[in-house]
Amino acid sequence: MSRRHLSAALAAVLAAGLITGGASASPESRRPVVGEPRTEHGCARIEKELPELADWPRVDSRVKSKPADERRVKDILAGMTLAEKVGQMTQPEIGAITPDEVREYGIGSVLNGGGSWPNRDKHAAPEAWLALADAYWDASKASRTGIPAIWGIDAVHGNNNVYGATVFPHNIGLGAAHDPCLIRDIGKATAEQIRATGQDWAFAPTLAVPLDDRWGRTYEGFSEDPRITRAYGYEATRGLQGNSRSRVGVLATAKHFIGDGGTAGGKDQGVNPASEAEMINVHGQGYYGALAAGAQTVMVSFNSWTNPDLGIDEGKLHGSKLAVNDILKGKMGFDGLVVSDWNGIGQVAGCTNSSCPQAINAGIDVVMVPNEWKAFIANTVAQVESGEIPLARIDDAVTRILRVKLRSGVLDGEKPSQRDHAGSADALEARKLAREAVRKSQVLLKNDNRVLPLSPRSKVLVVGKSADSMQNQTGGWTLTWQGTGNTNADFPNGTTVLGGLKEALGEQNVVFSETGDVDPTGFDAVIAVIGETPYAEGVGDIGKRSLEAAKLYPNDLAVLDKVSGKGTPVVTVYVSGRPLHVNKELNRSDAFVAAWLPGTEGGGVADLLVRGRHSYPGYTGKLSFSWPRSACQTPVDAGGDPLFKPGYGLRAHQTGNVGRLDETSPEFGCSGSGGGGTATEDLELHVRTDVAPYRSYIGSPDNWGGTELGPDGEAAHSSITVVPADVNVQGDAMKTTWTGTGPGQVYVQDPAGGSDLRGYLNADAALVFDVIVHQAPAARTVVSTHCQYPCFAEVNATNVFTGLPTGVKSTVKIPISCFAQGGLDLENVNTPFLVYTEGAFQASFANVRWVPKAAADPDAKTCAELT
Repeated sequence: MSRRHLSAALAAVLAAGLITGGASASPESRRPVVGEPRTEHGCARIEKELPELADWPRVDSRVKSKPADERRVKDILAGMTLAEKVGQMTQPEIGAITPDEVREYGIGSVLNGGGSWPNRDKHAAPEAWLALADAYWDASKASRTGIPAIWGIDAVHGNNNVYGATVFPHNIGLGAAHDPCLIRDIGKATAEQIRATGQDWAFAPTLAVPLDDRWGRTYEGFSEDPRITRAYGYEATRGLQGNSRSRVGVLATAKHFIGDGGTAGGKDQGVNPASEAEMINVHGQGYYGALAAGAQTVMVSFNSWTNPDLGIDEGKLHGSKLAVNDILKGKMGFDGLVVSDWNGIGQVAGCTNSSCPQAINAGIDVVMVPNEWKAFIANTVAQVESGEIPLARIDDAVTRILRVKLRSGVLDGEKPSQRDHAGSADALEARKLAREAVRKSQVLLKNDNRVLPLSPRSKVLVVGKSADSMQNQTGGWTLTWQGTGNTNADFPNGTTVLGGLKEALGEQNVVFSETGDVDPTGFDAVIAVIGETPYAEGVGDIGKRSLEAAKLYPNDLAVLDKVSGKGTPVVTVYVSGRPLHVNKELNRSDAFVAAWLPGTEGGGVADLLVRGRHSYPGYTGKLSFSWPRSACQTPVDAGGDPLFKPGYGLRAHQTGNVGRLDETSPEFGCSGSGGGGTATEDLELHVRTDVAPYRSYIGSPDNWGGTELGPDGEAAHSSITVVPADVNVQGDAMKTTWTGTGPGQVYVQDPAGGSDLRGYLNADAALVFDVIVHQAPAARTVVSTHCQYPCFAEVNATNVFTGLPTGVKSTVKIPISCFAQGGLDLENVNTPFLVYTEGAFQASFANVRWVPKAAADPDAKTCAELT
């Protein structure tokens, strides 16, 4: 089924009972109604086609209110003060609020962000999570109202923030399984994991329908096909919340409402230009499934919904009354609570992170305001008292919050440590189910000469950076937000692909060389495990770079070049969060497996590579996304001549017919390199001081929005500080100290926005700066340039800085072409210089500029030196 085209066979679907609604004089009575789906094997059926709806349907939820429940909620509401009501609407981050403050302010819920743990301990045990959950619970029960607080967590592929928890494949892999029952079982297992650590609320499932694989959250979507998303949305919700029609288990969150997967250019938090019909029939489908299953919460999306040609100008959806109140709550009939995303209200025009009456009036009930929650409470109370926010809107929000707390059993329940599965290490582990999910999600794309499956007596050479990397195979949203900074030791209950192969073939029959520097002669096969490295929202966007894997990860191709064509068959296992242009890699492989992001059970990959493992029938996965034929084929759908269409996937006895593929691709991504003239003068950024319009900033978790260097040339965060220093003349440098206690960056930016700097690429320019290294970097260090974040490109400068003499001035020249190859949109550069690291490092930067022709200087770095 094409991404853009839905079935018009409405009559047939009506007959099948998928929607109801007959002729009547009342527009409301003519509105289609979506209820529980037809089933197959006891689970929601993935329909062959869906009806094309002319309007938003009313969704008939399987979870219904009882009159007695509504009377109880009304009675509780009547006894609350305005401040207590706003407290219920406020959701701070656990690192920014104490249990006593939960009591004092009557806070309704807390959350932990990705990479946030009790006591900031990445390896916190279930007991530590439970202790904090109990502390928040006890504090809220001790407040005047005694309304329990609830805790929400991004459990998006298992309880992935928690050390020791089994992590399931990301949604893109689960979509390839085409198995709604599997999704239900994973939801149920995840709910048990969440109960083990004391949370009440999962910020899942993601119901995006990704339409452009450049989006860094593509892997969070089940499929480009809304039929799959609808069935999966139903079962994911049922798995988390259970089967009751009046009381639910762990709260599910249908997110992100709406259209996050359809932004132009695949830009995270960007603009979705869809027509209302496309919103209804493509992006809405997952919500019809999840809400029919009784999802009690919906999270609003960061994206905008704007198309001037169609008269659509909703702007940021956090401020859209049409989307939240009129469509979701009105037409669709949703009676649960609507929660914002992280500081999402601050993106609405005229709002800040702590003040946004437009978002409240639009229908948001719970506001995720991680740090500035005290100001938010004060501002919102004042806005109600002034009449800017009607009290009736506040009462509606709190009614919904109390209704959800009552339905989830929280109002009458026990503290987290006294619930089923609390503190259970066994509940955290679901290895058998996860391994099954990995097996079902693998898609065999090529199998020349039936290389796969391998004989269990095979001797193999294993190569590639992802063969023995739990970090790479688990991806983003795993222990940390971006999924970076993890090691194999952080996953004590997991297995890498390499470990699975050793289990299948015996350690004596498996030789591992990450870089491929072993002669493959004499082995029965080479298994190359390569692909993407972890990323999450924003950072994962490709922007105007091409989808060519060899440009994004050149070292992977280098490894394949070392082992292919030597007479030993090469099996490539590709780990990724999206389809990529892998023609070069396919040409160098006899067999090719799309492994997606399999999670902690890498043994499930090995189960299919080797014949006879666990009596499993072999490869059954089928693509749920189109696979690009060319490097700039974006967006690509089933009707756009993809290399592989959705539904493609070989069985082990099949060979396929991939043939020799075209390897041509553009040198500088998909934006072209023409235009912009040829620069002839230096672009000065920081020469003794900032050069207008550029200003210098530091950023860190203290304030990623940036703290400008003051008039004295100083700025300080907990992990990074800048003071003036001498490099060429007195006080001409930014002496920057990274303490090693966390990440940080120093950068030069035009606060007014981006500029067209293509002329510097045409002039073979380089980013040039003078530097004195006082202390070499202790961690990976990058130099990057940004085209309005999350559009950026970076080079690895770790070896550059560690190779410079300490205490002596050096000049560094980085060709602008290196950034262009990395995907920098040179028509819109707003940050032409940035240095980032996560470890200890101290250096003074001066005389920062872009210099025409400097890339040709003998002392200029080459792009190959910066990978």
